[in-house]
Amino acid sequence: MITVSKGQLKAKMLEYFRSIEQTGEELIVTNNRIPVLKVIPINKKRYAADVFADIRGKIKYYEDILAPETAEWNEV
Repeated sequence: MITVSKGQLKAKMLEYFRSIEQTGEELIVTNNRIPVLKVIPINKKRYAADVFADIRGKIKYYEDILAPETAEWNEV
């Protein structure tokens, strides 16, 4: 998280905005060292395959997870 004063932001606003776009990092703007604003990037839509790509193939199923499970329910 980047923290800048209002004066610093005013002088280099475009530079900070480009940095936020590229890194996705938040920006906190202060006034007399007190946080007053938070600038965050808008999250772009991501596909589930991209989100879970790092764990793909690492999860193991020991049972059929789609099979109906009635053992724990009383018969109706």
